[in-house]
Amino acid sequence: MERARSFPSRRRLLKGAALAALPCSLLPGTRAAAQAAVVDFPGAEWTQASTSNYTASNRPTAYPLDYVIIHVTQATYSNTLSIFQNPQKKVSAHYLVRSADGHVAQCVREHDIAWHAGNWDYNTRSIGIEHEGWVDQPAYFTNALYEESAKLTAAICTRYGIPKDRAHIIGHFEVPGTDHTDPGPSWDWTRYIRLVNFA
Repeated sequence: MERARSFPSRRRLLKGAALAALPCSLLPGTRAAAQAAVVDFPGAEWTQASTSNYTASNRPTAYPLDYVIIHVTQATYSNTLSIFQNPQKKVSAHYLVRSADGHVAQCVREHDIAWHAGNWDYNTRSIGIEHEGWVDQPAYFTNALYEESAKLTAAICTRYGIPKDRAHIIGHFEVPGTDHTDPGPSWDWTRYIRLVNFA
């Protein structure tokens, strides 16, 4: 004689359906794994800019990468992230470095073109790194900010064969056609390039 098959209860079916409907990002462990998979610099936190604020690309195949461009935000870390995530702002950078502890957020993948230089040719050929602070407030340029930014710049230069010198690691003010002054006169270029080369 065959035994009657046991079927799951309605409650169990509903629980199963609810779990199946959950996005993968809400399941334990998957969010961190997904974030770790998308950053180009180990240890960076993925904080994506609005897709309206950068151009999808396939660099360095589509465009060679020749420069790292150093910026200063003229805003706080959190306000800068909000600006990058606002689709109406039409601005982004690949990375943002926090003043207090050197924490690095990645906002645009390196193969994509961030809108940071104010010059399309330089946008296509560079990685943009924003640093929290103001050009006239050197206290924002902490040891942690310099050191972590230098590690980031060194890794980018190594990855793409960019020389670790002042001809290729430039300030926003050095981009042709821009009226920006960052990172400003208080940025210690000698120290920064030395840190990049020893990172």
